[in-house]
Amino acid sequence: MQSVRMFLNDEEKAILEGKQGATLQKVMHSVVLYGEAFNAGRLVQVEGAPHFVTSFGASMIKPYFAMMDELIVAGLKSQRPFTVDPRPVDFDSINPGLLPGLVSRLIYGKQAFYEDQLRKVGLKNDNAFSCACYLPEVGNIPAYGALLAWSESSAVVYANSVLGARTNRNSAGIDLMCNILGKAPLFGLLTDEGRRATWLVEVKTSRKPNPQLLGSAIGIKVVEDVPMIVGLDNFLGNSLDETASAYLKDMGAASASNGAVGLYHVENLTPEVKQAGRAILAEGYQSYLVDDAELERVRLAYPVLWKNINARPRLAFIGCPHLSRGQVVEWATRFEDALARKGKERLKLPVYMCSAPDVIDAVKKDPVLIGKLRKLGARLTPICPLMYMNNPLCARQPIVTNSNKLRTYSTARFFLDEDLLEIAVNGFMSQGASHG
Repeated sequence: MQSVRMFLNDEEKAILEGKQGATLQKVMHSVVLYGEAFNAGRLVQVEGAPHFVTSFGASMIKPYFAMMDELIVAGLKSQRPFTVDPRPVDFDSINPGLLPGLVSRLIYGKQAFYEDQLRKVGLKNDNAFSCACYLPEVGNIPAYGALLAWSESSAVVYANSVLGARTNRNSAGIDLMCNILGKAPLFGLLTDEGRRATWLVEVKTSRKPNPQLLGSAIGIKVVEDVPMIVGLDNFLGNSLDETASAYLKDMGAASASNGAVGLYHVENLTPEVKQAGRAILAEGYQSYLVDDAELERVRLAYPVLWKNINARPRLAFIGCPHLSRGQVVEWATRFEDALARKGKERLKLPVYMCSAPDVIDAVKKDPVLIGKLRKLGARLTPICPLMYMNNPLCARQPIVTNSNKLRTYSTARFFLDEDLLEIAVNGFMSQGASHG
């Protein structure tokens, strides 16, 4: 047997010795090496359905496809059906243009092949493509305290923080291997000590802060540490209702993209700190004040990556991470009201509202809501807008968004909600728009 520092029980030792086949032996060896890199002392049983980050059939990741084939030939699959991040293209809803469309087909030319591989290793169903797998319509909602091996950053931080489950921010490939074994290395956010807050973030703003800016500020400051946020309950209340959960979804995604936050606690709101109170703060914690001036400083530091900063926007993306059904309803109402104030009936800018396939299906069954969206000209899509913009020709397009995550990972230009609303109604940017 290969020499390992980690404690393994008899079953785990047998797998590492190859007694259940050479491929499963490779899987165990990879997970053990991964755990030892983080000084994990042992493996623990994972619980609940997995969620994986790699959803795209990019032609250049041939070694990943080869690994998947090897797992499939060996008859290995995830111990529980899994969900996965959104698909990279949606040609039925979004026409990127002739040349960009051809490039997308080249970049993601293995999509159908890869989705077949995903089915063979345990994909839940053909609708199971969303970064927000925890939405009720999708149904991958881990229990409080459940140990997981997830990888998508925005899903990891939501599961840890809002649901109180426990998962590290695992890498692509390792996520699948852990869930084939049904085991993950015990370190970091799986441990009690790793979940203690090392930052106290005080929110002292004059009104409810934009979740994207607040998450961005926190992520930039604490990087990968665990913050405890106080003062936010003044705006969100002390109940994790749909509105508060959607806010925390977006805030957490921003903190995980501008930093690497995998867990935050919100005083009087999120489950672990409701139980522990300020005792969840680690000794020697640091403090950070977020007020109106700090949020404005962060916003003004955002770069504009458009070649022509005064270009007329081509389209807008809302929903990175994916929108909840409540957010779809909220944006439909906001668009309707804004158009009415201007004496208009239809948006001047193509607006793509990204959400999970199951949420979109639910919206389409609501004749009033889907009728309102069609009248407005707002379109639903299950796409990952970040993957759309990974196409270098799409990246040249002047695209606007209210998502800090999309802004961080692409050339999309960030606008506050109220300014994005005006752009969508008018079709152009006003001089006073609050953009980066």
